[in-house]
Amino acid sequence: MICIRKILYPTDFSSYSNQAYFHAVGLAETYGASLTVAYVMPTGSKEGKYWREQLEQVRPSNPKIAVNHVLLEGDPANEIARYSADGHIDVIVIGTHGRTGEERLRLGSVAEKVMREAPCSVLVVKLPKGGGIVPNAVIG
Repeated sequence: MICIRKILYPTDFSSYSNQAYFHAVGLAETYGASLTVAYVMPTGSKEGKYWREQLEQVRPSNPKIAVNHVLLEGDPANEIARYSADGHIDVIVIGTHGRTGEERLRLGSVAEKVMREAPCSVLVVKLPKGGGIVPNAVIG
């Protein structure tokens, strides 16, 4: 059986990362794992208080899930991978914009970089075709 004790859910507060949230919560409920919600702000940002307040609002409705909030600073992919190693995270659940072609080459993909750099498994979640959010996603 897979042993998942610590889940990292990095967010950028977009609908793409919100979709990943439902999967992260489902995994936490299924495995009795703790959930760490992280946001990576740009280096030198003076908006730490604002982002901390945003993070604190992300809480599962299930009170049995232990939740931690982490505000990081720097390059998102590097910081997520570093935190996952330092925090002994078992799985990262991250949303993706699903960019392709030239746009992906220009902008890169945080999720793709995290998959390459993180020492643990990474579940990449995209919006379903049609772009709707699935609030009751079932993890099986």
